[in-house]
Parts: sequence; structure tokens; C-alpha cells
Amino acid sequence: MTNFTIRQLRYFEALAQHRHFGRAAEACSISQPALSVQIKELEQNLGTQLVERSARQVQLTSFGEALLERVAAILRSVDELGDFARAAQGQLTGRFRLGVIPTIAPYLLPGLIGKLNQSHPALDLHVRETLTPRLVQEVLQGQLDTAIVALPVLEPALAEMALFEESFLLVRPRSDAAQPAPRGEDLRNMRLLLLEEGHCFRDQTLGFCNTPAATARDGLDGSSLSTLVQMVGAGIGVTMIPQMAVEVETRSANVSCTTFAGPQPGRTVGMIWRKSNPLADAFSGVGEVVRSCAGGAQVRR
Repeated sequence: MTNFTIRQLRYFEALAQHRHFGRAAEACSISQPALSVQIKELEQNLGTQLVERSARQVQLTSFGEALLERVAAILRSVDELGDFARAAQGQLTGRFRLGVIPTIAPYLLPGLIGKLNQSHPALDLHVRETLTPRLVQEVLQGQLDTAIVALPVLEPALAEMALFEESFLLVRPRSDAAQPAPRGEDLRNMRLLLLEEGHCFRDQTLGFCNTPAATARDGLDGSSLSTLVQMVGAGIGVTMIPQMAVEVETRSANVSCTTFAGPQPGRTVGMIWRKSNPLADAFSGVGEVVRSCAGGAQVRR
């Protein structure tokens, strides 16, 4: 009879995600030698090698790749058993894994964490910030309970809860503050600074000014809204930022913000979670707390 533990499966999943024993051990809060021993024991119990070890990184064997999908399903089922028990208690308690996209996290989380601690004092909050495609994948795989993203996501297995809408503003050098507000199509003739590929905010910006992604100018990308705003302050070009980011990002930059002439760009911010999650009803309560942190955004009801 094959003898392995749920903990060993979690360690294997972490190793498959990070492809590095040190980083996987750190993610699992154990020492690297302890992780290595557990993976080796799992291989012995299964009777075959799961990973190819090298000095730089870890590669899964063909059997390891095939096993990974099954391990993810097993761990998702185990987590849902725990969630089912928590749901039976009638309140949200214990570990809560929340994902947030980078163009929301720095501006929403400071207020949200405090309010969640007040409204759900028995909650053990774990936050992960990354791009929308990865958040969607991790919610589907059960690695996250829910995520705050720009909607729609349009994934059949996920529920979507719209929370609030916010506008996008134009950021330009302070010396241009007296200039008339441009229209969206005017941005195509400006030196428009964008977030790097993979950010949904980049796509929303290009969509507003009707610029295909393939024709966006090279060399004008940044990894964060803060970088883009500072580049504008240095006179390199213009950019767009969401309303919630204005106070934080523009207070120390030599820039001005303005709304656009004509239709206003914006986004719907909401939460997603697996429809099958036993805690789905409780997540709506978390969504109400998020909604209360919307500030000056237009709240959806």
C-alpha cells in the first residue's frame, strides 16, 4: 500500500510552483533539508522519481508533471472539506487567502486589512499580489479563496461580485496643467507610458485610446504605476492611473491630473471565487467590507 501524507503533497506542489528547493521551503515555512527529505520520502513511497535536481533549478519528471494535476485536485478537495466545516459554523474564521492585482493592492489594502480585522477578528488573513491571469488560475486551483480584480473575468467556474467603479485620470507634467483636457483618441499622438505586458490596466488604457496592443510603442513601459508617474514628472510623457491611486502616486511628483474630455475611461472592481466553494456565501460579506473601502469611487449595489 502506498503511504504518503497530505503535507508531502503540499510540499511537492510548492516545489512544482517555485522550481527551487530553497524558495519552496521558504513558502512552506520549513527548512530546505526538511523539504528535501519529505520529497525524497514521497518519491520512495510512490516508487518513482518526481523531480530532476540541479544546482540552479528543479525540473519535474514526466511522471511528476502527470502527478501534479492530480495532487492539485486532491489538495483542493482537502481544502474544501475544511471550508465546509468552517461554513457549518456560520461565520468566516481561520485562514483566508486573498489575491489582489498590483493596480489595486497598494491603495486598497491599508484600509481593507484594518476593517477586515475589525469585522472578522477570527480571520487569519494571507494576501497575495500578482497579475490577473495568475490570480484566476490560483483561485480555480484552490490556492486562493478569493481575489480582487477588474471585472469581467468571464470564467464559467468562478462567481463574480461587482463592488465599485472608478474612473481613470490622465497624468501629465505640471507645466501642461492649463492645457485643454484631451480626448481618448488624442493619446495615440502622445508619448503614452504604459504598464508592462500582462497587466490588465495596460489593456484597458490601450482600449480607451483605440490603440491595438501590437502597435504600442516600445521602450515606454513600467513595472508599476509609481514608476510611470515619476517618469511623467521627469517630462518623458503622459500616462493614465486609476482614481484610487491618485493621492498616493501624485503627492511627491511634479505632475497634474485631469479628467478626459468626452467619455470617461474606467473599470469595474470586484471579487471572484469558485462557485463550488462552501464559503461562497460568506465571501459576499467580505465583499461588502471591500466596498466600504472604495473611498470616492462609485459604489455598485
